Amino acid sequence: MEMLFNRVVAPSCKFMKRYRIFSLLLLFCIVAARPLQGAAFRMGIDALEDSGCRELQGKKVALITNASGLTSTGASNYAMLLRNALDLKFVMAPEHGFAVNVEAGKKAAGTLIGDSLRVYSLYGSSKKPDAVLLKTVDIVLFDLQDVGARCYTYISTMKLAMEACMEAGTAFMVLDRPNPLSPLAPEGFMLEKGYESFVGAVEVPFLHAMTVGEIAMLLKKSRFPKLDLQVVKMEGYRRELFGDELPGFAFVSPSPNIRNVETAIVYPATVMLEATVVSEGRGTDAPFLQFGAPFIDSAGLLEELQAFRLPGVEFFPVRFIPKSGKFRNEECSGLRLRVSDRKRFSPFSTSAALLLSLQKLYPSSLGLMKDGGVFFDRLAGTPRYREMILEQLPIEVILEASRKDVREFGRMHPARFIYPEP
Repeated sequence: MEMLFNRVVAPSCKFMKRYRIFSLLLLFCIVAARPLQGAAFRMGIDALEDSGCRELQGKKVALITNASGLTSTGASNYAMLLRNALDLKFVMAPEHGFAVNVEAGKKAAGTLIGDSLRVYSLYGSSKKPDAVLLKTVDIVLFDLQDVGARCYTYISTMKLAMEACMEAGTAFMVLDRPNPLSPLAPEGFMLEKGYESFVGAVEVPFLHAMTVGEIAMLLKKSRFPKLDLQVVKMEGYRRELFGDELPGFAFVSPSPNIRNVETAIVYPATVMLEATVVSEGRGTDAPFLQFGAPFIDSAGLLEELQAFRLPGVEFFPVRFIPKSGKFRNEECSGLRLRVSDRKRFSPFSTSAALLLSLQKLYPSSLGLMKDGGVFFDRLAGTPRYREMILEQLPIEVILEASRKDVREFGRMHPARFIYPEP
């Protein structure tokens, strides 16, 4: 019996000892790897908090943000700054106001946070920060969620703030956030000289695929070389992922009508309708995801659009009654968009097809004639787009003209990205 024990049990004990050692080593490796996985993605505001806001201690600070400026834990960015004992003097808010409840194009008033933290409006009597006010602080922080289209005015606010800070001798810091549309390739026409406006202030393609930090660095290089600029980079940012695919990132609505990433993806395709008489869905439960007007025949328009065989998108007839905006309280017929394949979807191709179809079917109603096209040209950054739509040029001619713009931009700025490309 003892001999049997030595033959069977003793070797098993040696095996179990080796197994326990192996298990402990494996457990150690798993535990050691966890912090790397847990810190997979951090926004600029999070990276700043992780450092205890060390770079800002002892400085007088101002902040450009709105109520959607949250950390990854859901805390307000201004509250985080105050919790870290920073001397936050005041806040400035862009279009839509600090509470993100003011409709596009409407002036926003200043307000107070609590009893003493003042919020100045950058979409009221002036869109540029006051130089006298800026000279009362050492540094201005910019922490706003962009949506990736040039006409979305938060990058226009950033450009004006950078200019004002350079003039005042005040430092500027961008707390970078994801571009929720970064997997979509740059598209659309470039901003032409003479067509600059608040809906077209930065010389990038209409769909630019850049973060606000990358745009800030581009602006410093091209416009504001004397500005003291710092960009607090994100950690673990993967630009091949849409905003709702990034682990640990929650897209918070940065304006009243862009309520989720789905809408942000479609926004560059339908936003040009703002410069026509057609409703872009404002005042409904699906702004930018549907469009229409009382004079539109949904079936006829659908037939026209289907002929383009647009990749990654489907259209469905719809009826809606806007509660505000164009055709308020009137029944509109039109179409609703559904993106079926994000990676194949082309917002600019879809925009061109929509406008070509509407102009073909309703040439006297759409409102793109010369005198009515001023706002359209500002949104597009050029009169060429509108002129091509009016001439009913083939869509491939329009797309190739815009691709030429994008290729030239890429050639001029090959090192514009600060995060690895997929």
